[in-house]
Amino acid sequence: MPLSAANDYEATSWEDLQRLLFQDTWDARIGRFRSPFVYRGGRSRHFQLETSLQRLGGEYHKLEHHLLRNFRKYARETGLPGTTASTWDWLALAQHHGLPTRLLDWTYSPYVALHFATDDLAAYDEDGIIWALNYVKAAEHLPLRLRQALQQEGSNVFTSELLQPVSSSLRELEELQAEPYVLFLEPPSLDARIVHQYALFSLMSTAQSVLHDWLADRPDLYFRIILPARLKWEVRDKLDQANITERVLLPGLGGLSRWLHRHYSPRTDGKNFLDDNEMR
Repeated sequence: MPLSAANDYEATSWEDLQRLLFQDTWDARIGRFRSPFVYRGGRSRHFQLETSLQRLGGEYHKLEHHLLRNFRKYARETGLPGTTASTWDWLALAQHHGLPTRLLDWTYSPYVALHFATDDLAAYDEDGIIWALNYVKAAEHLPLRLRQALQQEGSNVFTSELLQPVSSSLRELEELQAEPYVLFLEPPSLDARIVHQYALFSLMSTAQSVLHDWLADRPDLYFRIILPARLKWEVRDKLDQANITERVLLPGLGGLSRWLHRHYSPRTDGKNFLDDNEMR
């Protein structure tokens, strides 16, 4: 289903991008800027909100249980300690390590989302995208039991500890309400990467529900910022100066190497502005 063009804003400059990223984040009740949005960056404006499980294709929804069951079986020694870990803990761990799941990665930080819209130099010939989804309003579409659990906790998102007593399995989650819905799940701090990326996951109530289509029917819950290809170099350089890099967001030698590789790569549009003796 096509999304509403009225929800798309194209940034015209770095300054305009800042205005768009922080629009509608003022909370007059407390006199503070407290954003109700979570963000997701894409290297291409054509990326849809499909999960890694959905991208498997075929009858992927029939494979979900088997994927997670075998992950838990073979990851016992290196996975979550003890036998009390919930489905939601295992699901977050599996997503974190690349298993196809129905989870989608989001962040509370618009700058982290910008990083993932500009980290691939090979995609600098096409426009990027930043999704902003109002997770506070999205919670109003939850089944009553889930809404009550959030209200009692004074929260707008779930942790595994908060979700487990209400719904202990993916099947139970689907049975709570016939109409598909989305909830947001904050993962446990499995490692520094999750912490540094200010990360959380979206979770649809059925494996076959596509968040992209769900939002198309609810245009009041989101907006998108188009990041023109011509702005990507400026945005990338300013994010680097602000220390929003792979070295910080992907702690470890892998992230360090990715940052250095990108930092010292020449401009892919063929423009080189530094002599060798000026590089540092």
